[in-house]
Amino acid sequence: SGSGSGWARAVRGLLLDVSGVLYDSGADGGVPIAGSAEAVRRIKAAGLKLQLCTNETQATRENFVRKLRAMGFDISVAEVTAPAPAACRLLKERGLRPHLLVHDGLIPEFAEIDKTNPNCVVLGDAAENFTYANLNEAFRFLIGMEKPVLISLGKGRYYKETDGLKLDVGAYMKALEYACDIQAEVVGKPAKRFFESALAELGVPPEQAVMIGDDIVSDVGGAQQCGMRALQVRTGKYRPSDENHPEVKPDAYVNNLAEAVDIILQQL
Repeated sequence: SGSGSGWARAVRGLLLDVSGVLYDSGADGGVPIAGSAEAVRRIKAAGLKLQLCTNETQATRENFVRKLRAMGFDISVAEVTAPAPAACRLLKERGLRPHLLVHDGLIPEFAEIDKTNPNCVVLGDAAENFTYANLNEAFRFLIGMEKPVLISLGKGRYYKETDGLKLDVGAYMKALEYACDIQAEVVGKPAKRFFESALAELGVPPEQAVMIGDDIVSDVGGAQQCGMRALQVRTGKYRPSDENHPEVKPDAYVNNLAEAVDIILQQL
């Protein structure tokens, strides 16, 4: 791809985005991207550490991992850093009681959290639950608060499913920010705290880690701000226009995860 493989040196751990890197999601659950399950096996066989750093908020981590394993990915729940558990920690720390506008599949992640008399709104990728009525209900909670608190599980603009691109949580976050004249707090990529907790799980300092993702802003830009190297794959929602992004320049472009792993393993 014209860029040398200097970026591949001294790698001890990999952070992988999931949707668009391991598989493309879809109504049927999703389709693995060619070579990606094998690439995960090879990373582990080489003794490299691996953490999935995902903004996935349509399922609990348990169900998400079950789905990945069914597609042939050797992944455990401990290897997944996801926004909902991070949000629960934050809610408990700050004594916040959320009104949830999230996907039905995510509700169990908030089982331990007090939701009576809400004093904040938590927004996730609610997909079909993003109706006018549900958004308006969240808006009314926020606008009625003296100090509105909106917590968003990510701020992605769109993602790719097997039948095309889909609006992501960020679009709805912006609508509520605009209507209430507030700023949401983002839990998930590209928030620095989120990448830092994924690195802590990985047990590797940022300069020995590489993030691989399909989202130029959330994955690549977010990881680079934490001192990591970051690669853009030409799968998932990647579009050629990403290569002219005014702010974010990946350390390299690779055609897919398998190619990235090839290059990293050659440097070991």
